[in-house]
Amino acid sequence: MSEHRRVVITGLGAVSSIGIGVENFIEGIREGRSGASKIASFDAGNFPYTTAGEVHDFQPETILERIDVERWGRSSLFSAAAARLAVQDAKLDPELLSASRAGSIMGTTAGEAQVLQAAVEQWVTDGLNEVDGRLAAMTPVSQIANSVNHELRLTGDAQTIPTACSASNMALGYAYDLVRTGEADFMLAGGADAVNRACHAGFYRLGALAEDLSRPFDLNRSGILTGEGGAVLLLEPLDHAVARGATIYAEVLGYGVNCDARHMVNPDAPSIAECIRIAHRYAGVKPEQIDYICAHGTGTPTNDYTEVSAVREVFGERIPPISSIKSMIGHTMGAASAFGAIVCGKALQDGFLPPTANLDKLDPALGEGLDVVPGKARTATPNIVQNQGLAFGGNNVVTIFGRVA
Repeated sequence: MSEHRRVVITGLGAVSSIGIGVENFIEGIREGRSGASKIASFDAGNFPYTTAGEVHDFQPETILERIDVERWGRSSLFSAAAARLAVQDAKLDPELLSASRAGSIMGTTAGEAQVLQAAVEQWVTDGLNEVDGRLAAMTPVSQIANSVNHELRLTGDAQTIPTACSASNMALGYAYDLVRTGEADFMLAGGADAVNRACHAGFYRLGALAEDLSRPFDLNRSGILTGEGGAVLLLEPLDHAVARGATIYAEVLGYGVNCDARHMVNPDAPSIAECIRIAHRYAGVKPEQIDYICAHGTGTPTNDYTEVSAVREVFGERIPPISSIKSMIGHTMGAASAFGAIVCGKALQDGFLPPTANLDKLDPALGEGLDVVPGKARTATPNIVQNQGLAFGGNNVVTIFGRVA
């Protein structure tokens, strides 16, 4: 490890239901603003629950410089736009970036499900021969990373990781390793997903969908709201960032990955706890050094209880403040932990703890001494923070970030 390069985050790009661009997004987070609204991307009239965290003001043509927006699906446009915003935020010369060993690692859950839905509807309605051939080119899940490389003219890796709701934490870890070991000079890492009928129906059938608001840690929490957006972070070596005078949001200290494969949908507390321990060992930190945890925090009764139980197993009686940004933007699936990483970076830079919105009464079953930062952000000076991504199938990824002195 001592022979490897230190890696920092110097650019943040966010396309979310509470704001586009990192400053707008973080303003919404700090205020505890809700991005929930009536679903507009598909006809949800036959569902009893019709609310999601959609991005209604997304105009990709105002952000993207190279991509023809008619040739890419919504998830790919989210990832490309967030990547372009991250490069702009990093104040990095796009020509330098495209001439360097640089690429993108993106996470997703549903890929281009909206595109696939449109193709299937054409097939069912008009027959296979009448399906618009352009939809076939948009459908591959690989397009979510390909769009980033195409937009930014990158020639390095373009990989899309489909490990569901922990995918963008996995992408961050992979990108970190590429920069750390010198295989890449810069990497764009994050994730993207779009609200779609399949995910909405799937979570409804699982009994995991909330009616109107996501209420993590609340006594009366009932489930998730599906959400959408793109979240991308620019990673580069510390020495290069310092040399060019870049703004440094955080250092990537390490990450942990495991998969228990115990159950298709139910999380496993011992496995999550072990993933946290792996991340701590890899990052060279101890539990008492963690100042804040950005929880997976879906707002389902099972997830929140299991996740808090896992945290207690590692941290004992001293649990750092823990909150869920899904209370504001919904569950953005493959982009979720990248949005968490962006929030962690800004919390370290600006000195605050992100809140949990929509909390009426903390669930006493979660135990005493639990600080979920209710309502709005709180001023603080965190030095090391933890970002948790937990996915179906027991795919767990935890990333650790630290302030650069």
